[in-house]
Amino acid sequence: MGIFKLFSSRSVSDDEKASLNKGLEKTKESLFKKITRAVAGKSHVDSEVLDNLEEVLITSDVGVDTTLRIIERIEKRVAADKYMNTNELNRILREEIATLLAQQTISIEDVDTKPYVIMVVGVNGAGKTTTIGKLAHLFKSKGLSVVLGAADTFRAAAIDQLAVWAERVGVPIVRQQMGADPAAVAFDTISSAKAANADVVLIDTAGRLHNKQNLMSELSKIKRVMQKVIPDAPHEVLLVLDGSTGQNAFAQAKEFTAATEVNALALTKLDGTAKGGVVLGISDQLKVPVKYIGVGEKITDLQLFDREAFVESLFS
Repeated sequence: MGIFKLFSSRSVSDDEKASLNKGLEKTKESLFKKITRAVAGKSHVDSEVLDNLEEVLITSDVGVDTTLRIIERIEKRVAADKYMNTNELNRILREEIATLLAQQTISIEDVDTKPYVIMVVGVNGAGKTTTIGKLAHLFKSKGLSVVLGAADTFRAAAIDQLAVWAERVGVPIVRQQMGADPAAVAFDTISSAKAANADVVLIDTAGRLHNKQNLMSELSKIKRVMQKVIPDAPHEVLLVLDGSTGQNAFAQAKEFTAATEVNALALTKLDGTAKGGVVLGISDQLKVPVKYIGVGEKITDLQLFDREAFVESLFS
């Protein structure tokens, strides 16, 4: 069975919906307050309302380019309808955001590769190691065998933290001492996973963003060494971003996507911020799908991103 068959045609459970609704509370509260002010005293959508709405979206960390795209679409609908009641604005916004995210919806493909190698990248403090631990739990809960690789060897704390997660989830970890060659750790991890016939490998990497060229060289070396064991590894490069940092997360995303071939995103800490709108801008502008979102501290609070559930929660 391909790994992602487990996630094909999935429906969002009631528990996931409840967790998502709770996790997006601050974003929803902030967004609706701003929208209410934007349409105050207006009976229909006019240029002033659209100007106010533009400001609302930008200050909600949706991003300038994505905001302008949404406003342009609404302008076309207003022009076509001639008259649009302000009470309809939430519905229109919901539809336009869903359409925008639909372009970035992940196609869950049937992957028969074993082990499936995920290299996890991101700056320190974004929740990278915690996300790896929660991913390991998610995969294990689906009946998959998982191996962790502690290739962030520049910080002893990163190795120790990943070891704690490995013990908590009950999965093996390959580690070396601080200062060891990260590529060597990745090589040993994949070799071990292959020998054990494991399903998934999660490789942690250093979270430094001091110099794009150094970062690119380091990640490229890790990938080249992985490919000595599995020629098409890594199958996924997952960038973990702290959603609570808003546009700073977008800036980090641009740096990492320039440094390596990121093909999936995880947005963490959405439960502690009103900046959940950054999900829209990052997905739209980078053309990289958001695959996971973190909506709480519990081990089960890392969810597969579902655009319908996200938009429904955002506008519920």
